[in-house]
Amino acid sequence: MTGPTPLALKVVPPRPNEDRRAVLRDLYVKYGGSVRERCRYLLKDASRAEDAMHDVFARALVHGDSFRAEASPLTWLMKIATHHCLNQLRSEGAAWRKWFARDEAARSEGHGGAEAMETRDLVRKLLARVDAETQAAAIHYHVDGMTLEEVAAVLGRSVPTVRKRLEQFAELGGEELSVR
Repeated sequence: MTGPTPLALKVVPPRPNEDRRAVLRDLYVKYGGSVRERCRYLLKDASRAEDAMHDVFARALVHGDSFRAEASPLTWLMKIATHHCLNQLRSEGAAWRKWFARDEAARSEGHGGAEAMETRDLVRKLLARVDAETQAAAIHYHVDGMTLEEVAAVLGRSVPTVRKRLEQFAELGGEELSVR
């Protein structure tokens, strides 16, 4: 029984004169809405879903030769979409984003406004009120983002000692400098 062959990317381009982009264009027309809706379901935002859908098809274009035609092209695209959206959600919760936001808030007046400068000045004044070891612990913990264990190892002190010093420093600075 012969009939129309399903759109496949098993060997992209399947023939020397066929363009990979043309195959992906057909997939985009046929399955773009489904991919966008999967992204929208996972990301809970229409504009982010639209961007994610375009990313999915860009990945499909680059990695088209990885499609083995063991399933339908829609299944393959949905797998790419699901992985892409879950990775995006995972990266949004990454600790580096919090560090980046904290660094952005501490930029100089030209980059973050007067409030950022006031915070920086407050921290400098607080550091001047404590001994050198507490200063080092505070900088390693709050600025460098080290864990209590890492700070203790760098300073050659126990974790409880480092925690105590950081808690004393936090009492000077208030809620923003609390030890986690």
